[in-house]
Amino acid sequence: MEYKNVHIIYFSPTHTSAKIAYAIAEALEADTLSESDITHEGLKELLSMGGNELVIVAVPVYGGRVAETAMDRIRMFKGNATPVIPVVVYGNRDYEDALKELSDALSAQGFVPVSAGAFIGEHSYSRKDMPIAAGRPDKDDLLKASEILKKLDNVSTLTDLQPLEVKGNFPYKVKGPSTPQAPVTDEDLCTQCEYCIDVCPVAAISIVDDRMFSDPSLCIKCCACVKECPEGARTFDTPYTAMLHKNFSARREPELFI
Repeated sequence: MEYKNVHIIYFSPTHTSAKIAYAIAEALEADTLSESDITHEGLKELLSMGGNELVIVAVPVYGGRVAETAMDRIRMFKGNATPVIPVVVYGNRDYEDALKELSDALSAQGFVPVSAGAFIGEHSYSRKDMPIAAGRPDKDDLLKASEILKKLDNVSTLTDLQPLEVKGNFPYKVKGPSTPQAPVTDEDLCTQCEYCIDVCPVAAISIVDDRMFSDPSLCIKCCACVKECPEGARTFDTPYTAMLHKNFSARREPELFI
C-alpha cells in the first residue's frame, strides 16, 4: 500500500517530535508532503482530512500522558477513514498510557491507526551537568523511525489490516496536581531579544516592568525557552532533574507497533 500524499501534524516545543515525524515521512518518499505545526497555536476551525493521504501525528509525553496542550489542538483535526501513524516522544522515563490515549483520540476523530511508535527525545529537564537522554533522537532513533512503515508494504487496502493494538491502559493514568512553576531569567545575561517569547507554545512569557516574566499559571514546563535562549539566560530548577538523571539515564530504545 503506497501513500503519495503525506501530512504530518506535530506539537514540538523542543523539536524532538518534529524530527521523528519527518524521519517517518521522508522514508515514504511521497509525492507531496504537507505539515501542520501546532506547537505555537492551534487551528481556528476544524480541518477535515480525506482517505487518500497518510497522516503522521507526533506529540510529546508529559507525566505519562499526551501533553494537554497538544491534545487540545489535535482535536481540531477530523479524519474520514484516514490512515494515521500515532507517535509519542518521551524523555527516557516511560510513556505509560500516552500512546494509547493518542491512538484512541485519533480513532474517535475518524482516523484509522495503521502503525504507531514510542520514541525517546531529550528530556525537557535535561541539563549539561545532569543529562537525561541528551541528544535524542539520534541517528539510530531516526533510522528506527523509518521501519514503522514496514507493515504497510504487505497490504493493499486498509481493510487488509488488523485493528492496531498499542501499549497502555484505560482508564488512562490520572496525573497528580501540577505545582505552578516557570523558568527564571538571569537579568545580567538577558538582552531582551524576546526570542523566548517567540518560542513559548502557550504565550506564557512577556516583559513586565522591563523584565522578562514567565507566568507560572500558563507555563507547561516544556523548557523550550531554556533550550533556545541564545544567551543561556533561562533556567528551570526542579528536584525532578536530579531524580530523573539518577534513575533514568540508562538508554531506552524506541518501540514500534506494526
